[in-house]
Amino acid sequence: MSTFNVPKREEVSTANQTIFDNLEKAVGFVPNIYAAYAYSENALGNFLTFANAKTSLKAKEKEVVNLAVSEVNGCSYCLSAHTAIGKMNGFSDGEILELRAGQASFDTKLDTLARLAKNITENRGKADSDVLDAFFTAGWTKENLIDTIVLVGEKTITNYVHNTTDVPIDFPVAQPLELQTV
Repeated sequence: MSTFNVPKREEVSTANQTIFDNLEKAVGFVPNIYAAYAYSENALGNFLTFANAKTSLKAKEKEVVNLAVSEVNGCSYCLSAHTAIGKMNGFSDGEILELRAGQASFDTKLDTLARLAKNITENRGKADSDVLDAFFTAGWTKENLIDTIVLVGEKTITNYVHNTTDVPIDFPVAQPLELQTV
């Protein structure tokens, strides 16, 4: 049972109504997690500015981080959303399951990114030196490292919003990893 009802457009501030309208145009709907942010006058706009900021990571690389972090944080909403987005970015079902587990046997460079994202999240920002060394050995830069850490933080915020509010998932629901075959 959901702790929070999903606010409707008429229940949010004028500024958030404008954001809802823009999301409708861009995405086709207002994802429930974004609607939950709209309980705050400022959080939705602030979050979307943060989430859509420039980064050295490509869209596909961002999905690697999003999937690994959301799995560690146990966020069923983000796992469902990023499974769908991961597929739109060209990942297969099997690859998505690997990424959720924090690995990518199909791509050495993405493997080090997934391992780092998982390690940072599990260790609350204290990455293991061997994981960090492997990341740099694979060709990632210090800029990529900082952008990865920022993305881990951004995704963790949304994971926490959902894990606390439990708004309904409005994407095809991703099954728990332990029920999947990696």
